[in-house]
Amino acid sequence: MKPIAFIFPGQGSQYVGMGKELYENFSVAKKIFEEADDTLHLSISGLCFNGPEEALKLTENTQPALLTTSIATLKVLQAEKGLIPQFTAGHSLGEYSALVGSGAFTFAEAVKIVRLRGKFMQEAVPVGEGAMAAVLGMEREQVEKICEEVSSGEVLTPANFNCPGQIVIAGHAKAVERAIERVKKDGKKAVPLPVSAPFHSPLMKPAGERLEKALEEISVSNLRIPVVTNVEAEVNTSKDRVKGLLVAQVSSPVRWEESMRKMIGKGIEQVLEIGPGKVLSGLMKRIDNRIETGNLEDLQTLKKIS
Repeated sequence: MKPIAFIFPGQGSQYVGMGKELYENFSVAKKIFEEADDTLHLSISGLCFNGPEEALKLTENTQPALLTTSIATLKVLQAEKGLIPQFTAGHSLGEYSALVGSGAFTFAEAVKIVRLRGKFMQEAVPVGEGAMAAVLGMEREQVEKICEEVSSGEVLTPANFNCPGQIVIAGHAKAVERAIERVKKDGKKAVPLPVSAPFHSPLMKPAGERLEKALEEISVSNLRIPVVTNVEAEVNTSKDRVKGLLVAQVSSPVRWEESMRKMIGKGIEQVLEIGPGKVLSGLMKRIDNRIETGNLEDLQTLKKIS
């Protein structure tokens, strides 16, 4: 068996109908969806399976919905295939799925905290005041320089270093607009993202402060599987560092490309994306196409896993 890492998707991978097949076919998946509904006193299962899409797209719903679907999928994988990864990682919200998978959090505690995280992030910046855009085909240094030059005293910063040629920026809406214009002037492409807040920018600091207080109520267990963190792109095995890294993560860039390279440097030869969509598998192909990629989200993809 080649050394494998489990990776978990973040916001943007959700879709109406996610997790439904696994819920209907596996009691371990059904149990997770039921636990989410009971814990939050909200039909997360109904949102995932039936939408409506507008409700599923609300950040405070998206985050627990994605976590629930990812962990239900992980439980099916463990029950059916018994795979154990060398490392785990998750993109933004996905880091909470990775931490549940590593044993740091119970699912019930994680689903409560991500519901709050979504609420705090949404409330940190009034709708319309912040924005995000994906810049395509530019180097890190170029993007950082543009952010500096067009910010005009507003917040504008790289938010996700996803893969070569794909960097997401975030900040005040007008500053993001100026950056999009500037990128186009330089002959490259910038695409506004359909998000309701400037995630992973300094504008999220108030959300981080509220999250820090909420995390005080939660206990962290020893990590059975090392997690490569968004903030540092380093391996974390210490339960004492988990909360601090999650607080910092809200307003810091997601260093995804570096995180994947860190795992590859540690000998990982394949990654399995667990949960809705194939966004992270696509990024890995652009980071290092020698790494085997796979994803698990339904019965068809389950059959492909040996």
